[in-house]
Parts: sequence; structure tokens; C-alpha cells
Amino acid sequence: MTDRTAQLIDICQEAGRLALKYFKDQDTLVIDHKGHQDFVSQADRNVELLTRDLLAKAFPDDAIVGEEHAPSPGSSGFTWVIDTIDGTTNFINGIPAWTVVVAGVQNGETQIGVIHDPCNGETYVATKGQGAHLNGAPMVLNDARTLSKGTVGIGYSNRVDDKGIVALVSAVVAEGSMFYRNASGALSLAYVAAGRLLGYTEEHMNAWDCLAGQLIVAEAGGRVERQDADAMIRDGGRVVVGTPAVFDRLLEISKSAFAQTD
Repeated sequence: MTDRTAQLIDICQEAGRLALKYFKDQDTLVIDHKGHQDFVSQADRNVELLTRDLLAKAFPDDAIVGEEHAPSPGSSGFTWVIDTIDGTTNFINGIPAWTVVVAGVQNGETQIGVIHDPCNGETYVATKGQGAHLNGAPMVLNDARTLSKGTVGIGYSNRVDDKGIVALVSAVVAEGSMFYRNASGALSLAYVAAGRLLGYTEEHMNAWDCLAGQLIVAEAGGRVERQDADAMIRDGGRVVVGTPAVFDRLLEISKSAFAQTD
């Protein structure tokens, strides 16, 4: 584990402790609407501010990009991409399925990813070329099951037309698979790396929700549809990951379903 990774784990866990305090005090949580089915709470904003402050102190030359606040420039060529509460809808409704997510990007490649689940005390970590770990234990995907013998995570947001998700669910069911949506894309990606889901697919994700999880899946031995991390920071995009046994078929299904919205 690199020093950067070790420091990032500590930062994510500290952010998680603050987020958990807000989560346990639902009655005082202040919530705003950004758009249809798109919410933000003062917890999102304040936990991101804490995370930015901790990152800036630990890595003063690095840039920071997050969901709730303006980007912070850097001079090192290394960028931290953060979503300190991924799964806000769950968070504000008292559902314990949300995460603190941070990815470190350099030269268009994700180098470090941490997904911390404070409610369950689980921290998923990957450093490029060094494997993936859950609470320090290696995660290695060797699942040979086909789609018809397991469950696929799916994501959907108001950034895309609903025709794609309808076609995707129909195709997954026709394949004989079960589908699962927990409203936290990062947590679902972590579950793929941990072998709990066979794969995950979503028509459009923002970089702060997916870069860490994509690296963690890849380092666990899964397959990931390749993208340039800098392009994802700028525009977001389609995300498909899976075990080696299901990835090709899941990608085929996803492309066909999402073509419905073209």
C-alpha cells in the first residue's frame, strides 16, 4: 500500500464518521432539491468540505473535483475525484446504503480508489497494480457463474431517458438473471468486486461515483469497460463492469438496451 493510499483511507474514514453523525440525526437534516429525484443535504456539503480540507492538507499540490463544490486547481498533475455521500436519496430516507467515495487520477488513469461504507464498517480499496482489498483482506474474483445463475446491479438516474432502463431490465430478466438497484452506484460496484453481484451496468454515471469502483473491480480481477478518466471527469459516461464470465454478455445487453435512447 502506498502512503497516498494509506492517507486516503484515513481521510475517507474520518469523513465517514462525520457523515454517520448526520445520518443518525435525521430529524435535523436540512435537505434541498437540485432537480427531479435529485437531492442534496447539508451533510453532503459539509462532509465534502471536510474531505476537501483533509485532502488539501495532506496533498497541497493536488487538484480536487467533487459533486457539491467548485473544482480546486492543482500543480502536481494528480486529481482527487470525490463524492462524500454517494446514495443521498438513501441517506436522507434513513436507508443504510451510502458511501464515501474518493478516486485519485493521473494521466487519464485512476491510480487509487477508496469506497468506505460507514454503516457496515466496510472499506474497499485498490491501488493500481496492487490488487483490491476489503478491510485489508484481498478480493479475488473467480466466479464462473453465468448471468442466469446470479444477480446484476443496475443503475438509473434522471440524466438519461427512461427507455434505456426499461429495455435493460427486460433484457436482464430475459437472460434469466435477477436485478438489483440500491441507489448507490459506488456501493454496487464495490459489491461486484466483493463477489456479491456478478456485474453492474448504468447508462450514465458521473466520475465521482464510478472511477474508484471501476478500479477496485479491475484490481479484484473483474473486467471493466475502458474509459479515459479525464473524459469521465469532464462528461461522465456509460459504466459496465462484471466478472470475466459475464462481462462480454452484459456489455452486449447494455449496448443494445441503451441504444433505445439514441
